[in-house]
Amino acid sequence: MAERLLAGLRRANRWVVLAVGLVLFACAAFVLADIILRKTGSSLGGTDEISGYVMAIATSWGMAFALTELAHVRIDVLRARVGALGRSLFDLFSMIVLSASVTFIAVKCWPVVAQTLANSSRANTALETPLWLVQVPWFAGWVWFACVAWLTLFAALILVLRGEFEKSESAIGAFAEQENAL
Repeated sequence: MAERLLAGLRRANRWVVLAVGLVLFACAAFVLADIILRKTGSSLGGTDEISGYVMAIATSWGMAFALTELAHVRIDVLRARVGALGRSLFDLFSMIVLSASVTFIAVKCWPVVAQTLANSSRANTALETPLWLVQVPWFAGWVWFACVAWLTLFAALILVLRGEFEKSESAIGAFAEQENAL
């Protein structure tokens, strides 16, 4: 069950990151078109604002992918000096802290989105972008990251309780250390 859950999360996050990549590509094309138009004395306008929005959304959604690919930065001075059980316990502690932190962020994002929706807030810029268009997908990305973090922790905990430390390490361990072991 734990392995299927982890594989499903990885698969889902690969689709998410593909969609995010396409949005980033479209944003880059939009900025490039604006740069070319500026050379002719014209402009689309708002590329800096829109690219900032896209970056915020891409970051919130990309964090879950980074988690499933072990791409988050970790400082593992103590972890490298203990056995498989010790590494698993450090990994679980790390995932508990990460899951709690991301959940806290997602919970704190909601009042921002709720107030924007209640006030029909718009950006204080020339585009006057309805902020819910940006904040709802941004918030959803943080919620997705929190869900992925808790589900990953749950799956890793099952693996550790079954004594499958190598499988747990491949799910929540330190990527740099795994590369060195190869």
